[in-house]
Amino acid sequence: MKTSIIIKKITKAALAVQLLFMATSCDDYLNIDTYFDDEFNIDSAYANTRYMEAYMWGAAALFPDESSTVRSNYTPGPMATDEGINGLTGTGTANIYYGMDFVTGNITPDYYGSGGTLNQWGKNYKIIRKCNNILKNIDVPRDMTYSDRNRIEGYTRFIRAYAYYNLILDFGPPILLGDEVINTNETIEYYDRPRATYDEAMNYICDEFEKAAIQLPVDVGLLDFGKPTKGAALALIARLRLIHASPLFNGGAAAAAYYGNWIRKSDGAHYVSQQYDESRWAVAAAAAKRVMDMGKYRLYTVPADERTPVLPAGVTTDPNFYGAYPNGALGIDALKSYSDVFTGESVAAINPEYIWGRNTDYLKTNISQGSMPPTLGGWGRFSVTQKVVDAYLMEDGRTKEEARGQTYFEVVADLPTGGTFDDLFTTQAKNFSGYPLNAGIFKMYANREMRFYASIGFNGAVWQALSSTTLNNHTAKYFYQEPDGRGGVSASSPNYPLTGYVIKKWNNSYDAFTGTGARHLPKAYPIIRYAEILLSYAEALNNLTGSHTVKLGEQTYTLGRDENEIKSSFNLVRYRAGLPGLSSMQLASKAEVQKQVERERMVEFLWENRRFYDVRRWGIYEETEREPIRGMNPDGADRESFYRRVSPGTSSFLTRQVDKKLIWVPIPRAEMRRLPSLDQNPGYN
Repeated sequence: MKTSIIIKKITKAALAVQLLFMATSCDDYLNIDTYFDDEFNIDSAYANTRYMEAYMWGAAALFPDESSTVRSNYTPGPMATDEGINGLTGTGTANIYYGMDFVTGNITPDYYGSGGTLNQWGKNYKIIRKCNNILKNIDVPRDMTYSDRNRIEGYTRFIRAYAYYNLILDFGPPILLGDEVINTNETIEYYDRPRATYDEAMNYICDEFEKAAIQLPVDVGLLDFGKPTKGAALALIARLRLIHASPLFNGGAAAAAYYGNWIRKSDGAHYVSQQYDESRWAVAAAAAKRVMDMGKYRLYTVPADERTPVLPAGVTTDPNFYGAYPNGALGIDALKSYSDVFTGESVAAINPEYIWGRNTDYLKTNISQGSMPPTLGGWGRFSVTQKVVDAYLMEDGRTKEEARGQTYFEVVADLPTGGTFDDLFTTQAKNFSGYPLNAGIFKMYANREMRFYASIGFNGAVWQALSSTTLNNHTAKYFYQEPDGRGGVSASSPNYPLTGYVIKKWNNSYDAFTGTGARHLPKAYPIIRYAEILLSYAEALNNLTGSHTVKLGEQTYTLGRDENEIKSSFNLVRYRAGLPGLSSMQLASKAEVQKQVERERMVEFLWENRRFYDVRRWGIYEETEREPIRGMNPDGADRESFYRRVSPGTSSFLTRQVDKKLIWVPIPRAEMRRLPSLDQNPGYN
């Protein structure tokens, strides 16, 4: 396959670059480096430009693989939200799914999962310390040219800002060290310092990304895929500014409920502002628009061909539909345009949707294997929830509720008079965009939008595994007694989908673990992609009530709630999915646009580590978590008993907690003991 050959060549040639964000051992932020590496004293790092740059990339190599969000994960991730669940039971060394540990209340200031990787506090400060050392000594190497200095300073500022970015997302407001290099052998009073407020930290981090953006390259070569660019810095600013503007951190009821009593003991300041500031939405909109105006990024699309399904009438008769993409959904293959971004079918290094990403084996050795049926050598247990399945629209853009009894059928009552349970299953097989859909599929899964088929593995779905010549085109069956079902793999085994669904988003049709010739296409993980910028721009504009002028760098933006701008950015994402855009009635309502944005982000960024932060920043975390996790019945031995909505799991390990403290990971107790002025995150004292 031509694409896979290209990717192989790029991957092999870029092997050194892929060390950029590999994880290594942890250290707390008070210590300094004894050695530059195995051979050189730290002073040798500044002997020449080459050593200093190596030291800089050594700091970057301490970051975890951003795709490691599920197993031995560095961040709570999908399983700590309403989009995922895993059937592995037990705690301690028996569990390496720290999102499940987090959401069930097992993470404490003393325990961060059996491997401790959820505790990234010290490692991020080690990175910051290395960066501060570089900035302090950047003029020491005598062979450094102006170009070298500019490049190293830009990357170093980005790396430092990215460490703070990781801290504020998962731990809340950090301790800001500025350019200070921490000394050794000082008294405790020297090391003791308070955390910044959320506003102070957010502004500092964004300012550092701004400085980095000035010095970073606009493009990197194919062999340097994974290194950050100007666009990466600006896009992360847009992400942070949207979070900063959102209800949990911007005054109002959510901010008061969660942080109204959280006061910095050193000066009595609120850690999170209790005053609403609409201008933050304008800043967020401007930050997103700046990335759009670069003219460098666009949504990835694949031209339609003879296998592309015809768009349904609900799409082509949409009053906002103007024809060929990007003015409508015609002319592209919606399934491949979305799925190729994740499956390795497109070359990530030249994919215009990737603002920043990385090649990684984690998607193969963890997420792909965790989802693929046991019959094909997978674990079959990385489950998606019924709530996610329900969020996908029908192929004509209607919700399942709007289409019930017409193109959506789940129970006999949905059928025409005289219908029986057998009529809830399709009678004809289909093949669209190279995706085979068997006959006999539960009609809940028929006539859905293309992102559903690209992302969800359901009972009866085909796993093609085409690289294997001996074990391919396997139909997954999750009934209790079937080989991929709970009883088939042994009732005591966790290798079955608790909900009857698994994540299929990163599985290419050629991917296989077993059989003659079995192989996987190399994959890339998008740290941030252009679809997020478009939806962030729409969301930020939607929250404006007046006109605002915002200056970012050398650019000035005047922004208000412009329905045409909201529509044009939001609809690009919808059209790429083969769906109609926002209607005039929807656009007229701020609440309805927000509802559509929330649905769109849930399905568009499924298992891309956005949902955890989204439901929190929107102030709906407790509301979403109180809804029980549901799915099909894994104990069902036949169609009648399997296709029933149930809440899986009764063990204490699967009992999800709803607690305001679960907005953030706790700060390690060891740090709290060392630093008397340091305030713990609410709920962990």
